[in-house]
Amino acid sequence: MSSVKLFSGTHSLYLAEKIAGFYGKSLGQLTIQKFSDGEISPSFNESVRGCDVFLIQSTCPPADNIMELLLMIDAAKRASAEYVTVVVPYFGYARQDRKDKPRVSIAAKLNANLLMAAGADRLMTCDLHAGQIQGFFDFPVDHLDGSAIFVPYLKSLNLDNLVFAAPDVGGVGRARSYAKRFAVEMVVCDKHRKRANEIASMQVIGDVEGANVVLVDDIVDTAGTICRAAEILMEKGAASVRAVITHPILSGDAYEKINNSVLEELVVTDTIPLKNSSQKMRVLSVAELFAKAIRNIHDHDSISALFI
Repeated sequence: MSSVKLFSGTHSLYLAEKIAGFYGKSLGQLTIQKFSDGEISPSFNESVRGCDVFLIQSTCPPADNIMELLLMIDAAKRASAEYVTVVVPYFGYARQDRKDKPRVSIAAKLNANLLMAAGADRLMTCDLHAGQIQGFFDFPVDHLDGSAIFVPYLKSLNLDNLVFAAPDVGGVGRARSYAKRFAVEMVVCDKHRKRANEIASMQVIGDVEGANVVLVDDIVDTAGTICRAAEILMEKGAASVRAVITHPILSGDAYEKINNSVLEELVVTDTIPLKNSSQKMRVLSVAELFAKAIRNIHDHDSISALFI
C-alpha cells in the first residue's frame, strides 16, 4: 500500500497536530509562503510521489483558507501524489446550498467544483449544513457525524427528563436522530426571519415543562437563534437548557450573547478555532474521530463503525 502523509493548512494546524498525534504520525513538512500582496504559495518540503496524501484545512472565512487548500491540492497532484483526500472539518459556504431567492449564487456547489477542478480525489468532512451537499461532488465523500462526539458526553451528564430540541425547522432531522438514540421526546423551535442573522419571531412546538432540554444544531454563528431559543424554552417551563453544536463560527457579539444567555452550557467541537473563551462553553475534540477515519480509508476499511 502507498504510504500515508498528513499535511495541514495554516488555519487548521492546531487540529491537524492533534489528528496526527492520534494517528501516530508526524505532520508532513509544508511551507506556505505569502507574498507582500497576499498571494499564497504552498510547497511540499518532502516527496509525496505515489503517496496517499491527506490535506487538513477547514474552509471557513477568510477566503484565503479555501484558496490555500486549492493550491495545496494542485501542488500535491503536480508532485505526483497517488491519491489526495481533502480533510475539511468545517465545510464553509454550506449555508448557500440552493437558490432560495432569485439571482443568487449556490456557493456550496461552487466550492465543490473548485475542489474537484484542483484535483482532489476524496472529501472528508463533518456535519454538513445540508446532507445533500454530498451530491455536489463527483468523487467519494466521507460525511462524519458529530453525534459520535456529543452522545458519550451527554450520557455522562445523566440528565433526567431529557428532551432534544431543534432550534429551527431545518434542524428537525438532526434533533430527531438524537431523540431516537436516547429514546426521548423532541420539540421544535419554529423561527421566522426578516433577513439573514435577524430573527423576527419564534415559537415552541411541543411540551418542555420540567424538562432538561438539549438544543442540537450544526453551526452557531451570531448565536442569536440559539440564545433566543433557550430563552423561550425556559419561559415554557424547561428546567434547564444546554446546546450541542458542531461548528463554532461565533461572529460579531456572539460570545457576549452566550455569556448573558440562560444557556446552562454550549458544547462545541474544535473544527473551527475559538476566537475567545467563555465559562459557558465546553470544547470537545474531533481529532480522534478524524484520525480513525483516515486510518480506515487508507486501509480500505468501512468507516460506518465510527457512526452512532
